[in-house]
Order: sequence, then C-alpha cells, then structure tokens
Amino acid sequence: MGDTVAKYQEICIWIKDRLEKGELKAGDKIESEYQLCSQFQVSRQTVRHAIAVLEEEGIVKRYRGSGTYISDFGRTLPPKEKTMQIAVMTTFVQEYIFSSIIRELETQFTEAEYSLQISFTNNSVEKERLILKNILNKSAVDGLIAETTRSALPNPNLSLYRELMAQGIPVLFINSYYPQLNAPHVSLDDKMAGKLVTDYLLQCGHRNIAAVFKSDDGQGHQRYAGYLEALIEANVRIYDKRIVWADSEMMAHIDQTAQNWFSRRFENCTACVCYNDEIANKLLSACKANGIRVPDEFSIISIDNSELASRCEVPLTSAANPVQSMARIAALQMLDMINGKEVPLSTELGSEIIVRDSVAAVRSPFKRD
Repeated sequence: MGDTVAKYQEICIWIKDRLEKGELKAGDKIESEYQLCSQFQVSRQTVRHAIAVLEEEGIVKRYRGSGTYISDFGRTLPPKEKTMQIAVMTTFVQEYIFSSIIRELETQFTEAEYSLQISFTNNSVEKERLILKNILNKSAVDGLIAETTRSALPNPNLSLYRELMAQGIPVLFINSYYPQLNAPHVSLDDKMAGKLVTDYLLQCGHRNIAAVFKSDDGQGHQRYAGYLEALIEANVRIYDKRIVWADSEMMAHIDQTAQNWFSRRFENCTACVCYNDEIANKLLSACKANGIRVPDEFSIISIDNSELASRCEVPLTSAANPVQSMARIAALQMLDMINGKEVPLSTELGSEIIVRDSVAAVRSPFKRD
C-alpha cells in the first residue's frame, strides 16, 4: 500500500481485493472490529469508518450483535428474474394452528399468481438447516416466509438466513422470530397475550396461579414475561416452583408428568396459565386422572384459541391468536418486499379472551400476598 492511501482505504481495498479473487462471497462474515484493528494497527474509529464506507457502497451489511457480512448489492449483477415461487417453512403441517396459516398464505399468493414451496422442520434445527441450504443452492424462489425453530435457543442457522438476504431474497418470519436477525416478522404480541390470560384469572379472584410455558421457543418466554407482569401489577407473590418449563420433547408426554404436579408443584393453586391449547388439553387429562374437577376445583386458561380449544372435554377459555390475519399480513408484506418496498420490522397483533367453560370464579377470593 502506498503512503498516500489513508488507513481506512487500506481496509476497504483489502476487502474488495479478496472479494474479486473469490476469497469472499455473499453471506460471508468478515473479520471483527478487534481483528481488523490488530491486523492494520489502527484505531476502532478507523475500522468503523472503513466499514461505513463499504456499507454505503453496498458491499457489506452490518447486523447488530452478529457482525458484518458480504452483501450482493455492491456487485454489478443483472436484476434477479422473478421465479413466481415463494418458499414457506413452518415447524409442523397439519397440527394445531399451522394448517390455518398455510391455507391463508396459499389464498393470498394464489391471487398474486405465485406458487408456494412448502416445507416443514418438525422444530428440528438440523431439518431447518437442510431446507435453507436447499433454498440457497437452487436460488429458485423470490422470497422466504419462515417460522422459527427453537427460537429461545442459540441457532447455528442464522448465517444461512443472512446469506439469503445478502443474495437479495427477502426473508420474513411468521408467528415468531429470531431477535438476532434484522428481518421483519408478523406475530401475536405474545407478552400481551400472557398478561391478558393472567389478568383474566386475577379478575376471577384467583391469586395462587400456576403456569406451564415452552422453554425452547421464544413465544414461551414472552408469554411468561406477560404472566409475571400481571402478577406484579396485582401485587401477587411469585412462586418459582409453580412455573413449569417444557421443551418440545417433553410436550409429547406432558399429560403423564402433569399428574405429579398437583402434589409437588401446584399445591394450593386454584388455576393455571398454559402456554397453548395443546398443553391445556393435556393438563385437563391430568386433572381427570387425579380426580380434580375443572373448573369447580381448578381453572385452566390457555393461549391460541385453536380448534382444539373448543373440542376439549371441558372447552377451554383461551386468548385468540389471529393466525388468519397474521398470514394475510405476512403475505402482503412479502409481496411488498419482493417489489422493493419497505415494511415494518415488527408487526405484532393483539388478542382477546374467548370465554368457554374451563375457568370459574373463586367463591372466596384469596387475600393478596
């Protein structure tokens, strides 16, 4: 490098040279600020100036909390020809709320003359990885609408999502999202839903309220946050032992393990907030096995208001998850993204309580702890 070249320019030239030689490609993460400072013997301010210049030229893209990645936008490539195909990746297919989401997406995209490529991860990180690699290798879609896989846990597939975005393929998350990714999402306001159902029990006079949440999905953590907020606002004491965390594998057998909760975890409780209708239905079975009458002796409330909520032996009072609206908004936003329009980074929908038979008022409400 000549003496007339500024230090920040040295970094820019070095990055561009590696890009031209094929040592770097779209989606690759470049060195950290610390590494560049050490390599070029410059200050962090100089490195940040170089990155800002590269980003302005469209060569790199910064993602908060993750790092800086090579983008496609700085290359003189011909415009990407539309395939009229949208990839849709959800966790499951015919279970629970997922079929409703897919039906609405199909309706919206068919009207726009798009076809869907639908795949399912079964909430497996490895399956998610294989699907994303397949999409990247084929490059035959105009966008990806994805539901997250175990979004409360560290995920090794985030770089694949970033590579898709770097290649100019819009990514939008539905029903949940990865906070580490700078991609739009459309979902239920899960914290608000958790607070809503807990407030409903409090209004019915319940004070000793147990809860069951999903541990490996972000929605579970948000619904837990709403549960806590409602109890704190009502000045009700929080007992950690009354809160059960279940991962995806535990959920399959939760009706069996739940039979022991009433003597060990839910002692003196009069009600329970359930992460979703599936868990609530299994808790109903555990109550029946223990001879506990719902709602006379124990109230159960859940979230999602799926078809399962109305089919239970004791129909469930549940907070609605507006999945049809969610899917419609997600489809319209994806079409906007494909056409180069900006969409909100976060669209979170409200909820309401659908009252059925699983919650009863406490005849003699507990005093506040």
